[in-house]
Amino acid sequence: MSSPKPRHLSTPVLTAIAVLLGAVVGAWWVYGTNSGSGNGYPVESNQATLSSDDRECAAKSELASVLKPLVRGEVAAMSIRQPVENTPALNFLDEAGTPTSLNDFAGQVLLVNLWATWCAPCRAEMPSLAKLQSDLGGEDFKVLAINIDTGDQVKPRAFLEEIGVSNLGLYQDNTMEVFNTFKRKGLALGLPATMLVDRQGCLFGVMNGPAEWASEDGFALVKKMIEISGEKPSVPVSDY
Repeated sequence: MSSPKPRHLSTPVLTAIAVLLGAVVGAWWVYGTNSGSGNGYPVESNQATLSSDDRECAAKSELASVLKPLVRGEVAAMSIRQPVENTPALNFLDEAGTPTSLNDFAGQVLLVNLWATWCAPCRAEMPSLAKLQSDLGGEDFKVLAINIDTGDQVKPRAFLEEIGVSNLGLYQDNTMEVFNTFKRKGLALGLPATMLVDRQGCLFGVMNGPAEWASEDGFALVKKMIEISGEKPSVPVSDY
């Protein structure tokens, strides 16, 4: 059986799906993680027991607040983390099958996108991610799209070739552990799932559902993330 042709959803439909899923994950985070502090950390954690990486990221929470006015329109489903937290360790393979992790992209702002060929919203979203990479990608920024199909690279590679996307590369985790890592932390409910990560690996934002990234709203959010990612937090790390 041949692979189904991608169905391109309209911008209004993408936005509606993204906002709905964003609301669902927001409610789940508030009511489903049993956090007593209300700040996104588990009950058993507190400021005194945070790792040095978590403290460094939490000190950037004021910077993250600058992004909130830009969470609108096409990217309205993005949830800005308060406090900012260290991104979970992610391990996957690059196009050559070489083990790779987020640490290999240190120094770049990342839009980490988890996708699969069987996910219709993922397929519809992919051209806009490619456009975002084409226009803003470089030393400062990268769209890191990680495929989680459980087979080999044949099907995802064929899909990218079919839609003419060649600038995202093919990163893959066919164990789905990348997705499960975010799912265990309440950061991913389904696909696509997207994370906004700064140059030092701090998680600034999470989105569940698709978005039109090649839009004025998408570009504005990413550009501001690149801008503030080079700034130092005004709150000393020692205060966390």
